[in-house]
Amino acid sequence: MKTISINTPSGQSQILIGESLKNVRDYLPPGKTIIITDDNIRNLYGKEFPDCPVISIGLGEKNKTLGTLEYIFTELIKYEADRSSFILIIGGGIVCDVGGFAASVFMRGLNYGFVSTTLLSQVDASVGGKNGVNFLGYKNMVGVFSQPLFVFVDVTMLQTLNQREFVSGFAEIIKAAAIRNESLFTYLEENVDKALAKDPGTLERIIFESVQIKASVVEADEKEKGERKILNFGHTFAHSIEHLTGMLHGEAVSIGMKLAADLSVSLGLLRQDECDRLNRLIRKFGLPLESEINNLALVEAMKKDKKRQGDHLNMVFLDRIGNAVIKPVSINQLEKIYL
Repeated sequence: MKTISINTPSGQSQILIGESLKNVRDYLPPGKTIIITDDNIRNLYGKEFPDCPVISIGLGEKNKTLGTLEYIFTELIKYEADRSSFILIIGGGIVCDVGGFAASVFMRGLNYGFVSTTLLSQVDASVGGKNGVNFLGYKNMVGVFSQPLFVFVDVTMLQTLNQREFVSGFAEIIKAAAIRNESLFTYLEENVDKALAKDPGTLERIIFESVQIKASVVEADEKEKGERKILNFGHTFAHSIEHLTGMLHGEAVSIGMKLAADLSVSLGLLRQDECDRLNRLIRKFGLPLESEINNLALVEAMKKDKKRQGDHLNMVFLDRIGNAVIKPVSINQLEKIYL
C-alpha cells in the first residue's frame, strides 16, 4: 500500500492506494457510522460493508441533484445522525460528489471518508475535496470544498467495472500527465495494453502518479484561486459537451482536451506535433476525439460555465506536453473562432 497525504487549511486527507474495502473498519472513528452508496455497489459489495445503516441512491448523472441531497438528509435524520457521526461513502464519482457534499453541509459538516470504486473517482472525484451537485443540468454548480479524512483506492474493485466506465477514467489520467508530468505521459504511451488489461501493478503506478499530481496542486491552491485551475484542462469544453450529449464525464473530457489542445495550437502556444501526440494517446485508449454537437450549441453552453468571469473564461492550455498555462479568453474571441 502507498499513502499520499493532502494537507490544506481545511484539513488533512490520506489517500490509501492499494488498501482494501475489507479493512475499512480499522479506519472508522468511534461512534455511529452511516454509509452512503448506490444501488449497484450495494448489490456487488454490500456483504463486505461494515455493519452500519446504509443510504443507497440511484445510478447515473440524473441523481447528482439537490433532490438527491434532500433524500440523503431525510435518511440521515431517520438514522439519528448527529455531529459525532461519521459518513462512509462507497462508490464512484457521482456517489463521492453527492455524498461528500451531503456530509460537508449536514449539521454544518460531518467527518467522512471515501471508498472509491471507479477509476475516474480514484484519480479525480474522490481526491482534492471538491464536492457538489448539478443544477438545471449544469455541472457542479452547487458545491463546497471539504476534505475527506481518507480515500481508499482498491484497484481490485475495478474488475467489476464495465469497460466503458473503466476506459472513461483514463481521460483524467491522461489530463494529469499532459498538464504536469511528461514522464507519466510517456509511461502511458508505452503501457496502454497493460493498463487496459487492468494489470494491477500498472494501474497502481499510474493511479499513484496521477494522485500525486493532483495532491500537489490542491495543497498549493485548495480553493482554486490560481494554480488549481490547471486541473480543468479540457473541462470548459467537456462540461458543455457532457450537458448537451449525456456522454460519460471522461469521454467528454477527452474531446475537451482535444479541443483545448487545438486551440492551444491556434493561439501559438503549442506545437502541432505535441497536439498530435496527445490526440494519439487519447485514441489509443479508445476514447473519443469528437462529438456531433454543433459549435453554436457548444459556445452557448460554455457561456454558462461556472468559471466564467464577466465577458471572459479562464481557460487552460498546453505549451508543451507536461506543462499547462491559464489564459483568459473572451466570449467574443470564442465566437469568432467557432461561429
